[in-house]
Amino acid sequence: MTKYYVVHSNRLNELAMLAFHKNLPIVPNGAFSEVRLAMNKERPNEMYAVKIIDKKALKGKEDSLDNEIKVLRRFSKSVKRSGHSAGTDDKNEGQWLTHPNIVQLLETFEDKSKVYLIMELVTGGELFDRIVQKGSYTEKDASHLIRQVLEAVDYMHEQGVVHRDLKPENLLYYSPDEDSKIMISDFGLSKIEDSGVMATACGTPGYVAPEVLAQKPYGKAVDVWSIGVISYILLCGYPPFYDENDANLFAQILKGEFEFDAPYWDDISDSAKNFIRQLMCVDADKRYTCREALAHPWISGNAASSKNIHGTVSAQLKKNFAKSRWKQAYHATAVVRQMKKMALNSGSGINQNSSKQDNSSIDYQANGMAEESNRL
Repeated sequence: MTKYYVVHSNRLNELAMLAFHKNLPIVPNGAFSEVRLAMNKERPNEMYAVKIIDKKALKGKEDSLDNEIKVLRRFSKSVKRSGHSAGTDDKNEGQWLTHPNIVQLLETFEDKSKVYLIMELVTGGELFDRIVQKGSYTEKDASHLIRQVLEAVDYMHEQGVVHRDLKPENLLYYSPDEDSKIMISDFGLSKIEDSGVMATACGTPGYVAPEVLAQKPYGKAVDVWSIGVISYILLCGYPPFYDENDANLFAQILKGEFEFDAPYWDDISDSAKNFIRQLMCVDADKRYTCREALAHPWISGNAASSKNIHGTVSAQLKKNFAKSRWKQAYHATAVVRQMKKMALNSGSGINQNSSKQDNSSIDYQANGMAEESNRL
């Protein structure tokens, strides 16, 4: 049985120190987990988000949770501080680090029926919701947001981790404060790079890079593409790729076909458009790295405009992302089914050399995508 790198019975008394607000879930319950608000009984001002995973529901998917915990532990200094054994695979004992824009895993526990992940609590809400609520919003605001994301993802990449599912729903504000920092969450599809490339098709269509759809080996550049898509949306309020038909959507992404439509982009700087083009380059080898993106004038200089674009952007966000929860799921199993169909279509531009092993990975990931979309 997978141990989940979890503290066992001798530490369960610490789990008992948490008071769970059973009637106040943080997010909707998922396929095999729920997230609850908890507080430290001895220090009531200390609040946490506790992800509770049912072992019976998790059966057959243990590796997915094991991977998520491995990834989170790389960014969670407090796990090191607890001093417990991490298992035979933990070769980086004493090297765990943290980043201010990555949600931390604070502790892990398990009993006979459940696994508990004690997470850093973030209370500021989702990215798009906060933008809509603002009275003023400019390119500079968008640039500041993207810089934080780039810094966090650059740090992740330095630690050998690829997120693989960057999207607005996974970008949360730390607190309700006006100047709150942004936090990256949900590492359920993240992967620690072992050989430098990956092949499993996963992510959220609309944000997924062309090389993933093409079932080609890929690496860290997939995260940069997703940041490019998010940057595009932050400046106009609608996605660069959209079609009710999955095949058409994938074809757009594979070709990198997107426009800066009038009138929505008329007031957006040329520097911002250039920045997006560099991040959304179809050729992954020519695509910017996070480090290169951080050096772009739109991020590091004064190229971002100070003109208020809140009216246009918020109106489009409300129009195009009003059903964001529905869009988040995005027919996960249907998407993977469509990927397979495209792989069999010689005119689709999909890599024809995908192995049977690749296809089995897609099947396995289909379940993970569906669960992720409902889970967090």
